Amino acid sequence: MTMIFPDEYKYVGVTGIHPNDEHENTIYFLTEYLLVEQEKRSGISEYSLYHVIKSGEGLLQTVESLEVIASGSQVIKYGKDLNIKDRALLIETASRLCLGNVNTVIFTGVDKHLTFVHNPDMSSILEIEIVDVTPPIPSWLTHVVRRLEASGIFGDFAVRFSENVTDLRQFEGKNTVFPCSTSELKGKYLDSDVITENGSLVVGCDISKSIFETRFPGLEYSLVNICPFKSDIFKPSKPFITRCCCSDKSGLVTLNGINGAVVHWGASEFAVAESVRDLVMHIRGQNQ
Repeated sequence: MTMIFPDEYKYVGVTGIHPNDEHENTIYFLTEYLLVEQEKRSGISEYSLYHVIKSGEGLLQTVESLEVIASGSQVIKYGKDLNIKDRALLIETASRLCLGNVNTVIFTGVDKHLTFVHNPDMSSILEIEIVDVTPPIPSWLTHVVRRLEASGIFGDFAVRFSENVTDLRQFEGKNTVFPCSTSELKGKYLDSDVITENGSLVVGCDISKSIFETRFPGLEYSLVNICPFKSDIFKPSKPFITRCCCSDKSGLVTLNGINGAVVHWGASEFAVAESVRDLVMHIRGQNQ
């Protein structure tokens, strides 16, 4: 059963006149689906949903036929107004409601336009993993992505985010060297401390490694690499977004055959949103 979910609510026409009672056979040129609402004697509305086959040019076109998609007890209307541009939300909601004979859910937007989801398919929602480190709590990238998600900017993409965040506090210790003192992690810092003894554990990336070896030549140390490209603690298993301190590595990447997007360590919200968009479009394009 293939999911039907119009790309735009402008493709859904709504009428209170049943097609059998309609004397005209013209319809607005954008209408791909026709939703018929008829009130029964009980006062409860019953719905029928049709796919419109039409011909002609201009604003009003000729209806050649109507194909029934769902009707009667197969169709229910969700009782609350939602952001109907949030495709993941509507698919998830419809999936919970499509039980028994029900296969179609009608949704009303905050602007009172209508759309529907027929045979909701949860696999159509793309999960993207936020890969980052903490502190701060929440991680910087998690904080940005979640705020963007709440704004609705990703609504058309039908995406949901999960988190794969490494807590660097697990490496704290008197011999641990972190890149930056602003992290307030317990240990030493490359930007403020002087290391004089062998045996340090450097938690950072190749740049941290280079700085340590330049500042403290000849000292023996071990490295926990947290760079997404060479990480000792992260292996991607699903599409991801992460960040790197090297701006020239920003963009779409593939790690272990998994698609991802990399933003610079201090990227703006706009840059993060663009990266998510680019990743989604790339993956959707591959799957078409």
